[in-house]
Amino acid sequence: MDIGNVASMSSALSQTKNSDAVSLSVLKKAMNIKAQTAAQLLQALPQPVASNPPNLGNSIDILA
Repeated sequence: MDIGNVASMSSALSQTKNSDAVSLSVLKKAMNIKAQTAAQLLQALPQPVASNPPNLGNSIDILA
């Protein structure tokens, strides 16, 4: 094995590691932005209004 090949392989491996680290960082940031956006959308939803009378559902008729 040639010493030059080892040096070039080492350099390529180092560049790959850096590229992977940058890609992972960008992915994490994108996921954080998506999570924040989803939380904002959920907070923006209007609160549900009870459309049934308050006495509805308070008792169960078990006779058949």
